[in-house]
Amino acid sequence: MDRDAEKNRGDDSIAHSQREASSAASTTVFAADMGNETTVEGPHPRPQDQKDDTPQQPNAPAAPSDTAPQPGKWQKAIIVVSLCAALFLAALDITIVTTALPTIAADLNSGAGYLWIGSAYLLTSAAFTPSWGKISDIWGRKPIVLLAAAIFFVGSTLAATSVNIEMLVAARAIQGVGGGGLVVLVNICISELVSMRDRGKYLGYVAIVWALASAIGPVLGGVFTARVSWRWCFYINLPITGVVFIVLYFMLHLDNPKTPMWDGLKAVDWLGTIAIVGGTLMLLLGLDLGGVSFPWSSATVVCLIVFGLFFAALFVLVEWKFTRNPIMPLRIFKHISNSAALGVCFCHGYVFIAGSYYLPLYFQAVLGASPLLSGVYLLPYAVSFSVTSYATGLFIKKTGKYLPTVWFGISVMTLGFGLFIDLPSSPSWPRIILYQLVAGFGVGQNLNSPLVALQAMVKPPDIATATATFFFTRVLSTSISVVIGGVIFQNEMERRYSYLRASLPEDVARELTGSSAATSVGILAQLPDDQLRIARNAFYESIRVMWIMYVAFAALGMVISIFIGSHILTKEHTVAKTGLKQEGPVAEPSEQERA
Repeated sequence: MDRDAEKNRGDDSIAHSQREASSAASTTVFAADMGNETTVEGPHPRPQDQKDDTPQQPNAPAAPSDTAPQPGKWQKAIIVVSLCAALFLAALDITIVTTALPTIAADLNSGAGYLWIGSAYLLTSAAFTPSWGKISDIWGRKPIVLLAAAIFFVGSTLAATSVNIEMLVAARAIQGVGGGGLVVLVNICISELVSMRDRGKYLGYVAIVWALASAIGPVLGGVFTARVSWRWCFYINLPITGVVFIVLYFMLHLDNPKTPMWDGLKAVDWLGTIAIVGGTLMLLLGLDLGGVSFPWSSATVVCLIVFGLFFAALFVLVEWKFTRNPIMPLRIFKHISNSAALGVCFCHGYVFIAGSYYLPLYFQAVLGASPLLSGVYLLPYAVSFSVTSYATGLFIKKTGKYLPTVWFGISVMTLGFGLFIDLPSSPSWPRIILYQLVAGFGVGQNLNSPLVALQAMVKPPDIATATATFFFTRVLSTSISVVIGGVIFQNEMERRYSYLRASLPEDVARELTGSSAATSVGILAQLPDDQLRIARNAFYESIRVMWIMYVAFAALGMVISIFIGSHILTKEHTVAKTGLKQEGPVAEPSEQERA
C-alpha cells in the first residue's frame, strides 16, 4: 500500500511538473529571451540634433559617481563567463527539481505541499521582475546584481538544508527573488559592457547557456537524486554562486552612483512595488490553482484573479498619478511603436510557449513516447529557435535593422504553428521534424527583435525599466497561455467523453477527460490496442483545436507588428548613467530622432 501511495504521489508530482513546465518553459523561454536581448542604447540624435533634452532634478542629491573603466579583452571575457554562470544557475533551478519531486516528497513526508516546490520559485521570480531594473537605476548595476546573487545563495543554502516541506517552499521563494534578479541584471550588465553592435553576439552566447541549462536540468536533477541526494540540486549552486560573486565584486566596473542607502530607499516606488508584486502573485497564483487544486468557479480562484486584476489597475493608477520615480514609467507606452513592440512580445510569448509545453504532450499522448524521449523529440524545435535567435542577433548587429526580422519572424511562426495543426496521428518523422524546424525558425527571430524595437524608442535612462517591462510582459503572456491552452484542451476532451465511454471502461473514460486529462497520459500504456487507438485519437483531435487558437494569436501578432516603427541603430556605445541624479522625467525622442 505504501509503495502504491508513493507511486501515485510520484505520478501527481510528474503531472504537476508538466504544468510547471509552463512556467519552466515560460521562464525558460522567458529567460531564453532574456538571454537573447540585443539591446540598443536608445535613440541617438544626429550631430545637428544632439542636445541634452533630459530635464535634471535640481533637488536631487549630488552623489559622487565612479567612471567605469573599459575592461580589457580577457577581463571582459571573464566577466561575461561569470555572468553567464549566474544565469545558468537561475535557469537550472527552474527545471532541475522536476525529476526530484517524488523523492523530495517521500523524504520530507510531504502531502500536497511538494507541488509548491517548483511554483514558489517561479511565482516570486515573476512578481519581482519589474522592480529589479528600477532598483539598479537607483543604486547602480554592480551592487544590485551582487545583491541578487546573495539572495540566490541564501535561498539555495536554505533549500539544501531544509528539514520539512514548509522550509523548502519558503527557501525556493527566496531563490526565485534572487534568480529573477539575476536573469534581468545579467542581461543589463552585458548590454552595458559592450557596444550596441556587439551585443547580438554576446547575448547569443547567453541564449545558448540558457538553452543548455534548461535542457540538462531534469537530467541533472535525476542523476543527483539517484546517485547522491536531491539536496545536491541546491548544493551545486553554492560554490558557483560564490565564485561568481567574488569575480564580479573585483572585476565588474560599471557606472556606480554611490547612492546613500537612505536616499535610495526614499526614492524607491514602494506603493507601485507592492501593487505590482501583490497583483502578479495573486493573478498567477489563481491561474496556477485553477482547475488543479480548486475548481475555476471556486471562491479562492475567483478572488485571487479578481483581486490580482484590481491590484494591476491600482498599479497603473499609482504609476500615473502618485509616484515620482515609477518602476514602470507610463511614458514607455506613449509612443505607438513601443506599445506595438510589447504587444508583439505578448503574442509571441503566448504562442511560443505552447511549443515547449504542448508538443511533449502530443509526443506522449498521441505518439506514445516516454517523458525522456519526448524531450529528445522536442530538440528540433529547441535547437531551431536557439540557433535562429543567435543568428538574428548577428543580423541586427551587421545591418542595424530589426523590422525585417520582426515581420518575417512572426509570419514564419504563424506558418509553423499552422503546420502543427497538420501534425500526424502516427509517427511521420520527416513532417514532425520539418514542422518543428519551421516553427522554431520563426520563434527565434522574435526573441530579440521586439526588445530592440522597444529600446530603440526610449531614452537611455529608461533602458533598464523598459527591459524589465518587456520581460514582465513575456512572463505574463506565457503563464496565461498555458492556462488558456489547458482549458481548451480539457474542454475538448470533456466533449469527447461520450465517444470514449462507448469503447472504454467508465472509470478510464472519466480519468481521460476534464481537468485530469493531461495528467492521465500514463493510463494509455495499460490499455489494449483497440482502446488505445480510440483514446489517442481523442487526444489528437483535442490538441489540434488548441493549435488553432495559437495560430490565431500568432496572426494577431502579425497585425500588431505593422505598428512598430523603424529606427536607425548607430554604432555608438553610450552607457546609461545611474543614480538619483538621473531619475525623474525623461524627454521622449523627437519626431526627427524617430525618422
